[in-house]
Amino acid sequence: MAHASRLSVAPMMDWTDRHCRSLHRTLSARALLYTEMLTTGAVLHGERERLLAYDPAEHPVALQLGGSEPADLVAAARIGEAEGYDEINLNVGCPSDRVQSGRFGACLMREPELVAECMAAMGAAVKVPVTVKCRIGVDDQDPEQSLFQLVDFCARAGVSTFVVHARKAWLKGLSPKENRDVPPLDYRLVHRLKRERPELTIVINGGIATLDEAVEHLDAVDGVMLGRAAYHTPAILGEVDRRVFGAGEDVDCFQAVELYRPYIARELAAGTHLAAITRHMLGLFHGLPGARAWRRVLTVEGVKPGAGMEVVDAALAQVLRAQDERRARSLEAGEAA
Repeated sequence: MAHASRLSVAPMMDWTDRHCRSLHRTLSARALLYTEMLTTGAVLHGERERLLAYDPAEHPVALQLGGSEPADLVAAARIGEAEGYDEINLNVGCPSDRVQSGRFGACLMREPELVAECMAAMGAAVKVPVTVKCRIGVDDQDPEQSLFQLVDFCARAGVSTFVVHARKAWLKGLSPKENRDVPPLDYRLVHRLKRERPELTIVINGGIATLDEAVEHLDAVDGVMLGRAAYHTPAILGEVDRRVFGAGEDVDCFQAVELYRPYIARELAAGTHLAAITRHMLGLFHGLPGARAWRRVLTVEGVKPGAGMEVVDAALAQVLRAQDERRARSLEAGEAA
């Protein structure tokens, strides 16, 4: 599991559902995948079968929890372990209004003792790793104090792996969306955390847009977590196994579609609407000829009643046609020269 954390895909609300994770798994066999954050209340009292569902091919896959009551977190962690999740992660970084009113997420940066209590309780209750995903601080906190304090409290409670979003969260005055971009990144502080706490596994997150950047960070920390870059341009995951894990061959966009087909077919047969699956595929051909047509077909045709695999085929045909046209133009230009 520690090795899997060298490259992971961040938990992202409304995005990293089981359909998204299954797509990402076609591109990388080794990256660690995360669920969306699930509150302890949802896990304990909600539609557990639906919320915790995942495809066995997703392994390694981690369950991220939101909460601050040790007893509830223990109960939810035990459920996650029983469901087969490879890791239980506590969210100490989400800045939304909902988490503030519920006393979890980023506001817990102000309560490191409580976070440590929660982590100690979960660690004693389950055999799978329990980890923390946090910010470097909130509001007017001094990150050099708040980050190290949280990490040290949790380390004493038995936590060995921390995912650090390398920017503050502003709980007052910024929206959750603005909190992903506005507060400045401080990668050096996270690198310093690793230097000064070498015995811990430190994973860096926040604003990392390319695989080149990710590989560069691996000189200073143990792992990199990609967020929006992995979602909007999932093709970058196709090089992860070779470049980050040193094993396996690259998977291109066309191969990913072929590998994803059996999953799509199973889900359609189970009654899943095509658009629920294909919405995660829109960025697959980003930057390539035919990408706009690919998105258009999936978006327009995929939402229609009864839409099936033929929509994916039609979208793919648009990409292939655009590729053929580009090759033809290149040949004509070469002959003219």
